[in-house]
Amino acid sequence: MTYDYSKSQQLFERAQQSIPGGVNSPVRAFKSVGGTPLFMERAKGAYMYDADGNQYIDYINSWGPMILGHAYEPVVKAIQDRVADSTSFGAPTLLEIEMAELIKSMAPNVDMVRMVSSGTEACMSALRLARGYTGRNKFIKFEGCYHGHADPFLVKAGSGVATFNIQTIPGITAGVSLDTLTAPYNDLEAVEALVKEHKGEIAAIIIEPVAGNMGCILPQPGFHEALRKICDAEGIVYIFDEVMTGFRLAAGGAQERLGINADLVTYGKVIGGGMPVGAFGGRKEIMQHIAPLGNVYQAGTLSGNPIAMIAGYTVLRTLKDNPNIYKDLDEKTNYLHKGLDEALKESGIPYVINQLGSMISLHFSEKPVTNFASAAAANNALFNKFFHAMLKEGIYLAPSAFETWFISNALSKDDIDKTIEVARKFFQGNN
Repeated sequence: MTYDYSKSQQLFERAQQSIPGGVNSPVRAFKSVGGTPLFMERAKGAYMYDADGNQYIDYINSWGPMILGHAYEPVVKAIQDRVADSTSFGAPTLLEIEMAELIKSMAPNVDMVRMVSSGTEACMSALRLARGYTGRNKFIKFEGCYHGHADPFLVKAGSGVATFNIQTIPGITAGVSLDTLTAPYNDLEAVEALVKEHKGEIAAIIIEPVAGNMGCILPQPGFHEALRKICDAEGIVYIFDEVMTGFRLAAGGAQERLGINADLVTYGKVIGGGMPVGAFGGRKEIMQHIAPLGNVYQAGTLSGNPIAMIAGYTVLRTLKDNPNIYKDLDEKTNYLHKGLDEALKESGIPYVINQLGSMISLHFSEKPVTNFASAAAANNALFNKFFHAMLKEGIYLAPSAFETWFISNALSKDDIDKTIEVARKFFQGNN
C-alpha cells in the first residue's frame, strides 16, 4: 500500500515556522522513529483520517481517552446540548457535583475529588497536598514513570523524556532534584534503602500502578502490597498516578484491578472523554487540607469546565452502566496479544509482550521488560522500522517504543486481524 503524505509534510513545514518543533507535545514530532508527523483531520470509531485522506486503525486513541472510540455519539450529543449554555462560567455548577459523586461511586477509597485541567496538574497538586499534609518535602518516584512535566517529576522520567533521551532538564533547579528520590520500577530493595536513608523526610511515594510511559510495564507480584505496608509504617502518602489506568483497566481503575488502595489518586485521559481534564482525589482526612477547606492552595480558572465535565461524565456513566465493556476490551486485547505472539514465534525474533487489560506493548527484547532499564535495552531501532511498516499499511501505533498502546471498544475483530497480518509480514521479513 502506498500512502501520500504530501499535505502532512506541507503542514509540518508550515507549523515549524510558528510552533517549536512544529508540534505542541514533543512525542508527536516522530523524532524518535523518524519521518514526518501526520496531521489529522477527523476520526470516527476505531479510525483516524489524516490531512491527505489516509485512513488508519488507531492504537493510540488520543493517548488513552477514547476508550469508547472516536466521536462516540452520546458524547458528541452531550457536548452539543451543553455548549449552547456557555463554554465556561468560572462559578460552581451542578454538573461538578454529579461528576464528583460518579467518580466516588466507581473508584475505591476516594472520599473527595478536586477537578483540574490536566493530568500534569493533578499530579503536581497531589504531591503538593501530600507535602502539606505530612509536613515533609522529599518524595519517591520510579525511573521511567512519567507524571507530567511539573519540575519535580522530570527527574528520570519516562514517556517523551525517555523518547528524546533527555537526562538533565534545563530550568529545573538543584534543590528540586534533591527532593526527588528515584528507584527502579519493581525494585523493592531500592525503595527500602531510600526510606531508611531519608527516614522521617519522605512525604509521598508516587507510582504508575501499571506503567505506560516506558511501554506497558506490569507490577511484579507483591510489589504494591509491599509499598503499601511501607507507607503505612512510615506515615508516607501512597499516590497512584491513574492518569492512564483510571477507568480504563476497570470501572475502579488500577485500585480495583490490582486490589490495592492508594491514599491519593490522580486521573486524566478517560475522565475527560478527550477534553482537557484531570482530577485528584482520595481519603477525606488528606483531601480536607486543600483550600478553601485547608491551607494547601490549589486553584484553576477552568477547573470543572462544563463542556469537559459533560464529556467525561457521559463516558464514565457509560462505563459504569455497561460493565461488559471491560470484558470486551480485555477480550479484544487478549486476541491481539495472542495473534502477535503467534506471529513472532513463527519469525524467531526475540520479543516480549506486556499486557494488562486494554494496555499492551511490544518490546523486541531477549529478556523480560520489567523496568526502564530493560525497556531501554530492547532493540528499539527494530521497533522504529516496525512502526513505519505498520503506518504504511494504515495502522497507527504510538511513535515511540516507550509508550503503551491503548485499545478502544470500537476496534473490530477484522481490524485486529489486519493488524496481526501486517505485523506477521514485517516479522517474517526481518527475522
